[in-house]
Amino acid sequence: MASNSFGNIFKITTWGESHGKSIGVVIDGCPAGLELCEEDIQKALDKRVPGNSPYTSPRKETDQAQILSGVFEGKTTGTPISILIPNQDADSSKYEPIKNLLRPSHANFAYLSKYGIYDYRGGGRASARETACRVAAGAVAKKLLENQGIELIAFIQQIGNIEATIPEGQLQDLIKKSPLFCPDLSATEQMIKLLEQTKEEKDSLGGIVTFMVTSLPAGLGDPIYEKLEANLAHAMMSIPATKGVEIGAGFKAAEMKGSEHNDLFTSTEKTRTNNAGGTLGGISTGMPLMGRVAFKPTASIAKPQETISTQGEKATFQLPEGSRHDPCVAIRGVPVVEAMVALVLVDALLLNRCAQL
Repeated sequence: MASNSFGNIFKITTWGESHGKSIGVVIDGCPAGLELCEEDIQKALDKRVPGNSPYTSPRKETDQAQILSGVFEGKTTGTPISILIPNQDADSSKYEPIKNLLRPSHANFAYLSKYGIYDYRGGGRASARETACRVAAGAVAKKLLENQGIELIAFIQQIGNIEATIPEGQLQDLIKKSPLFCPDLSATEQMIKLLEQTKEEKDSLGGIVTFMVTSLPAGLGDPIYEKLEANLAHAMMSIPATKGVEIGAGFKAAEMKGSEHNDLFTSTEKTRTNNAGGTLGGISTGMPLMGRVAFKPTASIAKPQETISTQGEKATFQLPEGSRHDPCVAIRGVPVVEAMVALVLVDALLLNRCAQL
């Protein structure tokens, strides 16, 4: 498996499996002199940690990050930053009864087809447990962005068929409060009610995470194959359970006329609307960078489902009693989306130093 790294200059490599002893990440290319401590990373990981809400997996992982290298006297040294996150609450016994069944909408069939072997314990390398490593690395990237005055937020905008409305003109307030859900209280209450109902039905839901970036300078991103939105799409679609990404007006742009979609310039720093979502020609414009990421419903559900064994025999797939899964993976996907956006932007910032003399 040769695809465990992401980024060009600011490059991360994650390692580990869901039920192994530990998971972790190595960050290459972080500039020296950035103030960094384990608490900076922990704040980000605490947003993703399971077991702290009735709407996330009850698996108890404190995700206590340990910086093993790359930081001296509270500052980055320019050398590789290695971060370790121990696994503390893995229960592999729940997977023994189903290890020879093809799990609906899971990666085990594809992994077996490609590698001839698969770590069935919690999904192994394919598990969303790996995303804790991304969040840890994203915390470092986000601190670099803050150093440059760039602000970033992600939040739940939709669960199932319930969509929240983003308060107009409250972007800065949103960033300051950093809510998990879009602050549309009526929609959020409906989402929670739908989540509770779906849990009772032993089913799951999908959702949409929105991300927004302000104070982003114009000029980031490289035309053709390293477009800013292309790298963002790559980053978002690498997150487990994602099925779609859009920038700005996104798919709604297909329903609009040019006169409706075009963002008219009111100055060299601003356009009247932002249907482009903050990019033109693959390069940032200085307008807020905005996008949405669609997550499929959690594949692991308590309902019995038809399947086959690895030998091709018909079978019924039923999760063992006490199995622990998220009713909606989009909820814990929020800090992961935020982390991946931060990683793309930091890499673009560093690459942009090569653009002009």
